[in-house]
Amino acid sequence: MKELTIEAAIENIETVTDFINSELQAIGCPMKAEIQIDVAIDELFGNIARYAYNPETGKATVRFEIEESPLSVIITFIDNGTPFNPLENADPDIGLSAEERQIGGLGIFLVKKSMDMIDYKFENGQNILMIKKTLGQ
Repeated sequence: MKELTIEAAIENIETVTDFINSELQAIGCPMKAEIQIDVAIDELFGNIARYAYNPETGKATVRFEIEESPLSVIITFIDNGTPFNPLENADPDIGLSAEERQIGGLGIFLVKKSMDMIDYKFENGQNILMIKKTLGQ
């Protein structure tokens, strides 16, 4: 397991992405899965940066773990901000036009669709959001 603790700020999304991508590349992650994970990082870490401590700032930890058989990665986002479970919101109606749809929710919807598992819990004063992506058999 490896982890990075960093200020939860929009400008640090690239640092988090680079951290995760270096780990993904070390295990031969397919490009399609890496891109899907990058989108998830952008959405999830971006939400922490925008909302967890608003208007203040705080730290966030991003944890990277590998599972074998099948080869999978688990990425966990941890912050001490305001409790918020993004999985409680209803999925957006993607059948509606962009003008008819309500703002928000599309990023989390894309994460749910592209990851094999997404889980949230609030424990010991921390938001803990975990995503899992299976890379192979």
